[in-house]
Amino acid sequence: MTADSLTVLVSGASGLVGTELRRQLVAAGHTVVALVRREARDEGEATWVPAAGIIDRTLLDRADAVVNLSGASLGRLPWTTGYKREIRDSRVTATATLAHGMAGAEQPPAVFLSGSAVGIYGDRPGERLTEQSPRGSGFLSDVVADWEAATASTPDATRVVHLRTGVVVGPGGAMAPLLPLTKLGLGSRLGTGDQFWPWISLHDEAAAIVHLLTSSLSGPVNLAGPTPATSDALTRRLAKDLGRPYALTVPEVVISTAMQEAGREMLLPSQQVVPEALLADGFAFRHRTVDQAVDALTASL
Repeated sequence: MTADSLTVLVSGASGLVGTELRRQLVAAGHTVVALVRREARDEGEATWVPAAGIIDRTLLDRADAVVNLSGASLGRLPWTTGYKREIRDSRVTATATLAHGMAGAEQPPAVFLSGSAVGIYGDRPGERLTEQSPRGSGFLSDVVADWEAATASTPDATRVVHLRTGVVVGPGGAMAPLLPLTKLGLGSRLGTGDQFWPWISLHDEAAAIVHLLTSSLSGPVNLAGPTPATSDALTRRLAKDLGRPYALTVPEVVISTAMQEAGREMLLPSQQVVPEALLADGFAFRHRTVDQAVDALTASL
């Protein structure tokens, strides 16, 4: 697929990454059609019902590419048994609906960029994690494995990429709870602070997805910044940029007790994820260090 004007079908288009992706796609001259779960308001939207496996296959006939960013928020607490089921099912059902729809299309899209996450690697202190690294263990690792497997029915003619995304440094998502606390002077080291967080700036997350539309890459692709950084480096820089103190530490036991499995799965694991495939494919990061990513975030507030 060339970089000429493309028609791109996007699920999860109103979220943090989806909003920035739409902005970049439109700026590049592409046409975006957002999949919505309500009545479509204009030609830039199309209704689907992923929970019931319903999508208009003629949409897929007209699309050059599909980007799937659907999924229930991981930040909603607590992770009850029911909500853990929603976390998994919201991702797997949406992905399977798109894959089955493409399998039934007369002219399926050339590329399917499907959401995924670095959670598949689990807690891996001391390891350098590339796309070739084996999966880890834990709830999120299981969810991501099922999420990626849900693309299995995509037709052979469609190139499939799994977007293994890390902590997106932007005004929402994983940063949503950190920003207000830091502004209040409650910026804190989380646990030891030595755990590696696979960060990526919001701009580069969307730009990498745009890049992958016309790349030849397939399979898992790590969407993480090129310079690994610890959680302490990120939270400390955020406090510095906001001119707030950074003197507190939240011990691991407090995080584990207060947030339970969610804290142990999201805040405490160490994942030194490397974007090996993106770098080899020539993608140019705008924000190569976590300091640059945090600076870009705070400058936009």
